[in-house]
Parts: sequence; structure tokens; C-alpha cells
Amino acid sequence: MGFTFVSGDPALDFAGTVRHRRDDRTDQLAAPADLARWTVEAGLLTTAPPADGAGLDAAVALREAIYRLAARTGGRHDRDLVNRHAAAAPVTVRLTAGGTVERTGDLRAALATLARSAVELLGGPDAPDVKECEADLCTRLYLDTSRLRSRRWCDMRECGNRAKAAAFRARHRPGP
Repeated sequence: MGFTFVSGDPALDFAGTVRHRRDDRTDQLAAPADLARWTVEAGLLTTAPPADGAGLDAAVALREAIYRLAARTGGRHDRDLVNRHAAAAPVTVRLTAGGTVERTGDLRAALATLARSAVELLGGPDAPDVKECEADLCTRLYLDTSRLRSRRWCDMRECGNRAKAAAFRARHRPGP
């Protein structure tokens, strides 16, 4: 299963690496290699950093703290954890001779960059626009940037499409 990047913010996409938190929980960061791959696919780093069990544990703790804070269920411990990670040196960006962006750093720098993204989002003017997908099983958080702030699903292609198809079937089901 591939990673999904539909939340509108890297920290929320990171929190979304756990699918279906309430039922049939699936953790997409099951091994250090998954975490290293995620950092590249998310665009945090150009090259996957070395990752080990301790790095994965630190990343999972940060991910869960970000999720609880964004879902408005977190507390001081979560805030302190995010702030500690945000205080570390972030990913370094550099313009290459070929005109592309190179993002370098280790796993700690990637986690610092994610924590900083969470701090900016959750402490900024967009914080009230963080919502949870309304699909039955989905627990993904996303940033609602729709014009009327009326977005209901994390992704129209998956959750929104399923919900609309189910509503259509219900409306067109023959009566008893």
C-alpha cells in the first residue's frame, strides 16, 4: 500500500500514516525502511536517511503527538514533544546547478521539519480549518482550504467517492 498525501500539510500527512485509527488500524510505518521511504515520498528529503528502531520509535511518538494536537485531544506532554523536535536543526535546502531543489539532512532533521510544520499549522490562523474526514472508517485529518470551508472528506477520489456512491445506492434502492 502506497503513502497518501492529501491532507494539505506535511505534518497532517505524517499523522495520516496510520489508517483507520478506530477500526482495523493499519500503521504504514511498520519498519524503519518505511519511515525512510516516507521522508523521500513526502518531499522532505532528496535521499532516504538511515533509520533504525530508535529513530522509528521517535518518529511514531512525534506522529501520535501531532495527531492528538491536531485532533484537539492532546495535552502538555504532546506539545512539549513537538516543541522539542521543532527546536532541532531542520532539513537543509539548496538550489542545484541543474535548477532543482536538493533537501538534505538526517532523520532528526526530517522530524524537526515535520514538527515545525505542525507548530506553524496548529499555532497559526489555519488551525480551525483542520478537520477529520467524515467517511465512516477514515480518521485522516486534513486542512480544509475550500472556499466555504465546507470540505467533508480527506480525498474526493477515495472517501468522497465512496460516500457519494453509497448515498446514490441508498436513494435508488427499491422500497420494501
